[in-house]
Order: sequence, then C-alpha cells, then structure tokens
Amino acid sequence: MLSKLVKLLTGDKTIPEPPVEIATKPKKQKQSRSAKSAKDLANERNEPYIAIISIDLDPDNIGAGAFELDWNDRFLAQLVRSGYQLKPNEPENVIVDRWFQQVCRNVVLETYEQEQADPEARRIVKRNLGSGRSEIS
Repeated sequence: MLSKLVKLLTGDKTIPEPPVEIATKPKKQKQSRSAKSAKDLANERNEPYIAIISIDLDPDNIGAGAFELDWNDRFLAQLVRSGYQLKPNEPENVIVDRWFQQVCRNVVLETYEQEQADPEARRIVKRNLGSGRSEIS
C-alpha cells in the first residue's frame, strides 16, 4: 500500500493533485553553498512543492507511524483554492493534513475496489526455504 501512496504522490493522474516529490529520508550529501533545494527551485519557478521528509514507524506496531511533510506557500494556496480549507484562519498543517488524509483514503479505496473486483489477485504464498527462512510472494 505504501507503494501505491508513493505512486499517487509522484504523479498518478487519476487524482487532480499537484506533482509531488518524495524523499523518504533527508539526503546526507554534502551540498555546496550555491546548491539549491528542490523546494527553493520550486519557489523560484513559482510552482507548488510538497515532499515527505521522513516516515517514522513504530517497530512494535508496523501499522502505526507518522509522515513528516514539507510544503511551500504555492502548494498551500492550491489546496485552499481546491476547497481543503474549511474555516477562515485555519492553520496550514491542518489544511495539508486534510489533503494527505484524502490521498491516503483514495489509495485504500482503490486497493479495496481492486480486491473486490479480483479477490484471487492478492493471494499470498509462503514457501519454507529451510534454516528458519521463508519466501513470501
């Protein structure tokens, strides 16, 4: 399901959302002082920008976690124009969170619809490889 979310955020045209750049972890490359971030470049081009800065998963409950997002004013303005702001003076993070939740819902609904259409397509096969190892496909 995470791959569907990434696909959706990286430009799946089925949902009219702005292009999205995904970065699961901050890059640790040394940057020269003149190098500009993707956000800076988007701001210079007056384009919307949204990125996943980090994903934190609970090792004891893999289904629980959090995403850290970064965005620019142009992306926020696009969300406001698209109706994601429900109250005047609503905090930015609430508007972006509402959008992100909608994206996640769309991924879940698409997966559910596909499973209902073809329940055999999602069959999990486990094969014992010996030595305490298994292959799951």
